[in-house]
Amino acid sequence: MSIPHVVELTLGENPAPRLDKALASVVPAEVTLSRSRITKLIAAGAVTMDGVPITKLKFKALEGTVFKVVMPPAEDYENAQPEDIPLDIVFEDEHLIIINKPAGMVVHPAPGSETGTLVNALLHHFDGNLSGVGGEKRPGIVHRIDKDTSGLLVVAKSDAAHAGLAKQFADHSISRRYWAVSKGVPQKGDPRLGGLRGVNFEDGGVIRVATNIARHKTDRKRMAVVIDAGRHAITRAAILEDFGHSALMECWLETGRTHQIRVHFAHIGHGLIGDPIYGLRKAMPGTAFEPEDMTVVKGFVRQALHAKSLGFIHPVTDEPVEFNSEIPEDLSNLLEILRKK
Repeated sequence: MSIPHVVELTLGENPAPRLDKALASVVPAEVTLSRSRITKLIAAGAVTMDGVPITKLKFKALEGTVFKVVMPPAEDYENAQPEDIPLDIVFEDEHLIIINKPAGMVVHPAPGSETGTLVNALLHHFDGNLSGVGGEKRPGIVHRIDKDTSGLLVVAKSDAAHAGLAKQFADHSISRRYWAVSKGVPQKGDPRLGGLRGVNFEDGGVIRVATNIARHKTDRKRMAVVIDAGRHAITRAAILEDFGHSALMECWLETGRTHQIRVHFAHIGHGLIGDPIYGLRKAMPGTAFEPEDMTVVKGFVRQALHAKSLGFIHPVTDEPVEFNSEIPEDLSNLLEILRKK
C-alpha cells in the first residue's frame, strides 16, 4: 500500500509574502514539488506548522519557520503511458534500481515531452510497480539529470525507498560524481579566477564554486548566478586531464540545483563543450585541431557532461552502495580527439 511522503521545508531569508511562493523557493532540487502543487496542498490542509494546518496563501511566516508538506501518493499514472523503450539497468533489487540514462532522454513527461521519457520506459518495464510519491507523471523519480546529460539515476520501487533516498538527497549525504569537459583549463594561477565572487581553491587543486543560483530574469529556460536571491549552490571540481585548450574535469556536488555544474562552469568562464545554453561565450581554438576534428568538436550536439558515479546508504538495508558507469561513445570519441594535442 502506498504511504504519504512528508517533506520538511525551512524558509530562507526574506520569504515571499505568499506561502506557496515562499515554500517553492526552498524546495530541494531533488524533490518534485512545483509551486502549483504546493498551492493545492495548502488548500487541502496538507501543509502544517507545528502540527497545525495552514490553509491561507497569504499566511506570513518568518525566516527559519519550518513547515511539513504531506505529499499523498499518486493513485495511478494515467497521464504517463508505458512505452517499450530499452533501459540500461546497472543494478536492481526489490527496493530500487539504478539506470544509466542516455543523453537525449527526458526524465519525466512535461509539456512538449509527453512521450519517450524515462518514466514511460519505467512504467513499461516494471508494470507500474514504482513509488507513487513523485506524482502521477513522476513515479519512482527521486532526482533527475538534464535531458542531454548522460549517466546514473536511482529510481525508487517502493515508497519507503523513495522517502529514505529523498532524505539523503535533502541532507546532501549522497555522493554524485560527474565528468565534464570544459573549454579552456581552470587554473589556480589565473588571476581572474582568484578574484571571482564565490570561487576559491582548496588542497589538491580543487576548485570550489559557491554561489546562489536562480532563474534568469528574462530567459526562463536558463539559470543564472545571482547575489541576493535564489538558492545556495556549491560545486567542487578537479582536473583529470589537461588538454591545453580544454580539460576533462571531475565534479562533485554539495547541493543539487537545476543546471548547477553548467551554470558554475559558465560563471568561471569555462563553459562546457557542446552546451547550447551556457557554453557559447568561449570558443575553442581552431588552430589546435585538424579540420575534420574541429568539425567534430564544434558539432558536439550536447553538453559534455556525464553522471559517472552514485553512492549512498541503501534506504532499506542501511548498507553503503556505490555504482559507476562507463562514459558513452560520443563523449569517448570527443576525448580521443582532444587528446591528440
